[in-house]
Amino acid sequence: MPTTTTHREVVVAPDRFEVVADDAVLVAQLLSATAVCIYDAVEEAGALLHLRFIIRSAKPADVTDTTLATELLLLDRCIESLREVIPGARNLQAKIAAHLPEDPDAQRACDSALTLVRHFLNDSGMTVVTSDVAAGSAPRELRFRPSMGWLQLR
Repeated sequence: MPTTTTHREVVVAPDRFEVVADDAVLVAQLLSATAVCIYDAVEEAGALLHLRFIIRSAKPADVTDTTLATELLLLDRCIESLREVIPGARNLQAKIAAHLPEDPDAQRACDSALTLVRHFLNDSGMTVVTSDVAAGSAPRELRFRPSMGWLQLR
């Protein structure tokens, strides 16, 4: 008789992050948002940061310094929290997934934010192993299992 293994699911709300040190699945619904999935498969722990793209100006390509600083601060806190949970991690890796708005001007602003996130991760000593960015009207459902480095997008 086949057995089905179920894993604890943790929903990550926009502009929040979750860190897990067990075999859990982190879940987020991306709609004009990005997810930074960080993990160390050896230590079998990881984190998911869910950031919304907030475009408020008439010129969406102009992302404010405040918005970018807030996103990077949250990313820094996420990485710091993960390193506290797994101080022995030596091979942190990241996967980035994003859902962009359909507006081309807003997409350019989001691309700028994603570039900044990639540079921040690189400066933090992490390798970005994959990046999956798509636009559309339907949200993207993300499921991330840090213990295996497994990421599924629908």
